[in-house]
Amino acid sequence: MAGYENFQVNRNKFTKGIKDIYKKEKNYNNANEILSKNERLRNGFKKWTSFYRANPHRFAEEYLGLKLKLFQKILLFMMFHVSSLMYFAARGQGKSWIIAVFCIVRAILYPSTLIVIASGTKGQAKLIITQKIEKELMKFPNIAREIKEVRSSNNQVVVVFQNGSTIEAVTSNDNARGYRAQILILDEFRMIKEDIYDRVLKQFLNVQRQPPYLDNPKYEHLLEENKEIFISSAWFKNHWCYEKFSAFKNAMLDGKDYFTCALPYQLSVHHGLLSSRRVENMKTEDNFDPISWQMEMECIFFGESEKAFFKFAELQKNREIIKPFFPTSNLDYIENKTKRRKSTKMEGEIRLIGVDVAMMGGNENDNTIFTLMRLLPNGESYLRHVPYIEKLSGQHSEAQAIRLKQLFDDFEADYVAMDTSGNGLSLYDDCARILYDEDRDIEYPAWCALNNDEMKKRALDSNALPIVYSIKVVKQEVNHNMAMNLRSDFEKGKIKLLINELDGRDYLLEKHDLDAKSSEEQALLLQPYLQTTILINEMVNLEYEMRNGFVKLQEVGSNRKDRYSSLSYCNYYARELESELKKKNDDYDFGFFFN
Repeated sequence: MAGYENFQVNRNKFTKGIKDIYKKEKNYNNANEILSKNERLRNGFKKWTSFYRANPHRFAEEYLGLKLKLFQKILLFMMFHVSSLMYFAARGQGKSWIIAVFCIVRAILYPSTLIVIASGTKGQAKLIITQKIEKELMKFPNIAREIKEVRSSNNQVVVVFQNGSTIEAVTSNDNARGYRAQILILDEFRMIKEDIYDRVLKQFLNVQRQPPYLDNPKYEHLLEENKEIFISSAWFKNHWCYEKFSAFKNAMLDGKDYFTCALPYQLSVHHGLLSSRRVENMKTEDNFDPISWQMEMECIFFGESEKAFFKFAELQKNREIIKPFFPTSNLDYIENKTKRRKSTKMEGEIRLIGVDVAMMGGNENDNTIFTLMRLLPNGESYLRHVPYIEKLSGQHSEAQAIRLKQLFDDFEADYVAMDTSGNGLSLYDDCARILYDEDRDIEYPAWCALNNDEMKKRALDSNALPIVYSIKVVKQEVNHNMAMNLRSDFEKGKIKLLINELDGRDYLLEKHDLDAKSSEEQALLLQPYLQTTILINEMVNLEYEMRNGFVKLQEVGSNRKDRYSSLSYCNYYARELESELKKKNDDYDFGFFFN
């Protein structure tokens, strides 16, 4: 009986609740009929704005008309719902596109929002606006309707929206001081210096957006949080970006307002952004670099081994050369053959070419590497600049000899340093005779060794020029000295390499009109920077052990060391030329004192 009474009481409460809800709904409908059309429109805007702010991926699809992959929806959702986000993306995953989409959605849904995109180079940040927003996304009518204008010049690149929001690209340096933003996006942030981020970029976020509702004391606690979004490919573990990633990961796991993820190339293949065949082709290319692949495609940070002989930080700090050397093409050579070229050498400068020789090409074999080095006088020593590295694979020794003599002529080189044992002996023998270059219609003189009588006798031409500095690397002591000298000279800052490819792209855009070139021409222009990156990756992957008191370097796994070897030959001879320079200066000083 008691159970029945309780049931009756609960049923009466439920019935009364339904009646109250119906009454409120009826009153609401009556009130809504009284509202003006303008008021109903405003209420609708409020509801839809709240809905789309909570579901930005739906806004992108339903209002802007975009098609999003599942992972893009998740990224866009998280960009709106956390204050600090870090996203590591494989190459070709469309990270610039999703950045552009986020910026547009945020700018539309939050009027008067200031968005700043910072990158290691202004050209990189600028591309998101000029390529992704202006050329691609503004083709969608609702996006074009929301944008008032796009201003693009050398000094300013900015998108201005009808509602007062802006998206602006800046370069990550001290000149960027003074910008203000509620959203700071750091694109390829691994290329941004940590002190620039701390002193300059992070300070952009000191101003909050001031929507009108904050004027009401009732809502003053609803101040919006500013956002930082870090996007990049993975990099080396000893870089500050890895420490930042670790901090983000720990904060996310602690339930704080953070989110981080790494999406490798397999996701791109799954969604059709990258083909499986393309992946296999990239893995089997002659210049395949497993370390770069691990970082840029698999989103795995690379940590140099405890046994690593060369440290990434020591090599990276010496990437200072902006302008690469570009060899003359065969067509340009023929067209300008009768014109006398003006020398580009500095007074006292010596130019070397280091050669590491391979007779076979392919993924499982080494490549022949030519390293071009300028020795610039600096008191009693030489600064070594490396403006160009070239790879040949699968070429006959005679073809390699002709290419070497082409580079020698183009670079105005003085000497060639090469290992004349093993594979190097075949190349030396071809260099030791007169060669006809059919592509350039020119005959090159024979060369011979300048420091080894036995090797000099191998050149049958009595007029052979003493060009080749012969190195025999079969002895442990020679390998030890080359390795120790190279590391020491990097630590002293005496060897300078080309800047990274992103900074190099900015130089090429400005000086060589990179965007107007064909894809093949662009690849050729970028090669010196890319080859320098591969050189560094090779070197940090070399491990050492001590044998009989000598350092022995060896590759890890399937990695190579041919670029290292070519550079070490150049530096080994540079050391000897340095000793001669010092002796010459000492003799001059003594003679001057005696007189």
